[in-house]
Amino acid sequence: MQRIYEPENLMEGELLLSMLASEGIEAHLVGRDLIGGTGELPIFGLLGVSVDNDQAQYARELIAAYNAALPLSGDEPDSFPGTLVC
Repeated sequence: MQRIYEPENLMEGELLLSMLASEGIEAHLVGRDLIGGTGELPIFGLLGVSVDNDQAQYARELIAAYNAALPLSGDEPDSFPGTLVC
């Protein structure tokens, strides 16, 4: 197993797990159960997406494509220009 990405929050981590699963990659969100202790634990580096060694490169490519994605023109509301609201 390799830790390939540190999501900003639990929601992003869960989204990435679903995206990777849809591509046939089994991933694990390390640190998910520690979120409740963030008052006493350092908040950076707590979460991590881990995958098998043989799928790590493909998973990194998928996450890089996810991070590079831009909202489609017209999908953002007028009150938040440049921001995609789901």
